Amino acid sequence: MAAVLHVCMTCKAGQPLPEGAPAPGAQLYAALCAQGAPLGVRIQPVDCLSACDHGCNVALTQPGGWSYVYGRLGLPDVPEILRGAAAYAANADGIVPWRERPVIFRKQSIARIPPLTAPSESQT
Repeated sequence: MAAVLHVCMTCKAGQPLPEGAPAPGAQLYAALCAQGAPLGVRIQPVDCLSACDHGCNVALTQPGGWSYVYGRLGLPDVPEILRGAAAYAANADGIVPWRERPVIFRKQSIARIPPLTAPSESQT
């Protein structure tokens, strides 16, 4: 199964949104889709990543791998988001060596979440 780049569609980048205007998160999603997902990555919209104070947010997940939430992203970051997603997908555990990560992923990480394990695997 491929890695998933979740994009918060409701992100307002911490700003009031005029009625009828598309949310910055929805604009980011559209720009990412327009560029096209890297090999091994699926771009998926989500309603909320609960990181509203951090601007536009994305999350990277994959089965058996570490997950990450990144914030303070915008349209100029699209190429680097896609480059980071490709590097993430290329590592089965989701851990991309520090120097291979885009700078926005190094500096704008909100959370790193360990892989989900079956209950029998986590008991010692």
